[in-house]
Amino acid sequence: MLRFPAEAVSRLRPFYEGRVVCVTGGAGFIGGHLIDALLALGSLVTVIDDLSNSSLAHLSSLIDLDPDRVHFIHGSILDDAALDEAIGLQGGARTVFHLAALGSVPRSVKYPERTFGVNAVGTLRVLEASRSGGVQRVVYASSSSVYGDGNRQPKSETMLPAPASPYGAAKLAGEQLCATWSRTYGLSTSVLRYFNVFGPRQRHDSAYAAVIPLVIRRLIAGERPQIFGDGAQTRDFTFVGNTVLGTLAAGACGKPLAGEACNIATGTRTSLLELTERLAALTLEGAVAGSSFKPEFKPARPGEVLHSQADIALAKGLLGYEPVMGMEQGLVQTVAWYRQVAAGTAGGPAEGM
Repeated sequence: MLRFPAEAVSRLRPFYEGRVVCVTGGAGFIGGHLIDALLALGSLVTVIDDLSNSSLAHLSSLIDLDPDRVHFIHGSILDDAALDEAIGLQGGARTVFHLAALGSVPRSVKYPERTFGVNAVGTLRVLEASRSGGVQRVVYASSSSVYGDGNRQPKSETMLPAPASPYGAAKLAGEQLCATWSRTYGLSTSVLRYFNVFGPRQRHDSAYAAVIPLVIRRLIAGERPQIFGDGAQTRDFTFVGNTVLGTLAAGACGKPLAGEACNIATGTRTSLLELTERLAALTLEGAVAGSSFKPEFKPARPGEVLHSQADIALAKGLLGYEPVMGMEQGLVQTVAWYRQVAAGTAGGPAEGM
């Protein structure tokens, strides 16, 4: 279970305690951590997820712990009836966290039409269901991929988006839909551009898994980690606790929000080579990591940007967001969890916040 500073908890609890919320894609990696936090803050949570790229294991454990406060709808955000049911349960959601998406830039290059259908059209469906269901605010999980591969760093929300992949284009379309539904219908929306989220419970068993779980999995298995490209590309790796806190802050923000986009990240950047070397040092014995660590370089994947670092000034000023954990601390926790998985000792959700 993620733990947040007492000040953040005391600030968020009055808003979320007893509040009915709906999380789309709540069976996924970020969604699961968000639900942990919402339950710790006293919310009543409904989850809709089609389980196409996630597992019900963690969510099932939460339902077993508190069946009166956690409800699950197995369905797609493209299914209007399922969406209406999810948003209407427990007296009706007042806040919707829209995390459901078909992730991965490489997958979007291979399946562009499906990616746009789920990520853009699906967002339209969520906005419409929220509007008709009396939702007060929709918080939309967008992505740093909307910026594309411009040379300017850090990435600021004032920059003109230029997606380099179908995934980025679909996420940008969702952003525009949020802003339009705010202007046209008065639905309060908040757009969050997540930057390279990582942490415990992130999938490592998929061809489209993110770099950190892939590297850790191979290191634990005694295999050489793989780097796509030359390793010089940089990312603003953001521990999932920071992402969840930014998401909660957006939902609770008392200021009028009408589709403003905010970067949720740390404001730093690390090269993939540096990251892989650090993970090797954390995962392997020091002598082994220093003497025989040799990454395997693979061809760069189409659609992926070279450099990505966030300017987080707007999120701080508008939402009161502040990162609570640096990359190093996050990597330590993440490696420890994957070690538990390898040893078969990774447990369920912890209590408390």
